[in-house]
Amino acid sequence: MELIIKIEDQFINILSQNIGISEINAGYLYALIALLIIIGVGWIANFIVKRFVLGLVRSVIKKSKTSIGELLIEEKFFHRLSHLAPAFIISSLSGVVFSNYLFLHELIEIVVNLYLVVIALSVIDSLINALYKVSEDSKISSKLPLKGICQAIKILINGTGIIFILSILLDKSPLYFFSGLGALTAVILLVFKDVILGLVAGVQLTANNMVRKGDWIEMPKYGADGDVIDVSLTTVKVQNWDKTVSTIPAHALVSDAFKNWRGMSESGGRRIKRSIHLDLSSLRFLKESEIEELEKIELLKGYFKGKRSDIGEKGLAVEKQGLVAPLLNGR
Repeated sequence: MELIIKIEDQFINILSQNIGISEINAGYLYALIALLIIIGVGWIANFIVKRFVLGLVRSVIKKSKTSIGELLIEEKFFHRLSHLAPAFIISSLSGVVFSNYLFLHELIEIVVNLYLVVIALSVIDSLINALYKVSEDSKISSKLPLKGICQAIKILINGTGIIFILSILLDKSPLYFFSGLGALTAVILLVFKDVILGLVAGVQLTANNMVRKGDWIEMPKYGADGDVIDVSLTTVKVQNWDKTVSTIPAHALVSDAFKNWRGMSESGGRRIKRSIHLDLSSLRFLKESEIEELEKIELLKGYFKGKRSDIGEKGLAVEKQGLVAPLLNGR
């Protein structure tokens, strides 16, 4: 700290005595040069972290061949996380260099804090995306609307981030803004009506196991008849059999009627309704010669043999009982 103050004093004295600049202007020039140097140091730190540290992390993950690690790289999780290094360096150096420039120091702290909030939001966003892609290939993805849940979490996190940004800009406690949300309930319900309805509908669809990704549903009101390909927070996408895509509001699946063919698909069978027209005048009993010809077919041989035996036993039973009109009581 004392070294920085000495450097500042010497710099101002040189400018004021040798060049003839006033001490105030010399102080401003010192602050500007110091700020540029701090920004340069932060940029160098960012370059080092991305070039060497991030490269080392990538090589380790690629050698380990973990799916979550590769997805974190794909979603730029570590890339976004590396932006924390210059933020911390600029914040630390500004407190030392600008100890005599409180306004500038406070301004830098505000900018750095805003930058940290934005970085935190982007890091959390990439983490959620990576976790969603990991869980998308698991069995749980077919039972839960993971995309809708992730979208709801993102909305809550981004809303919290906006409150922190406002608290930094207006120098107010975040609790001040959280307490004010109660007064804005009507506005929030109006603006986020579809989101809230979709979220509630998503919970109901999940709790009641009404629809999930991969189901075959039929909803004539929206022209939907096909497989569910996406279940988000506010909409459900259905790919019809002609490859067109129908978009249905999530809350419509709760309030309106639709048909889910999942049970038929899981049973492994399907009932096909078809009309078969028979000419009654063409119906007659098979002749003995026709039966003998049909018995030559291996698939039908056992059937005819069993029927002959069954009919013969029934006829004998009728005769033993001494029933009248045995032909009417026989088979």
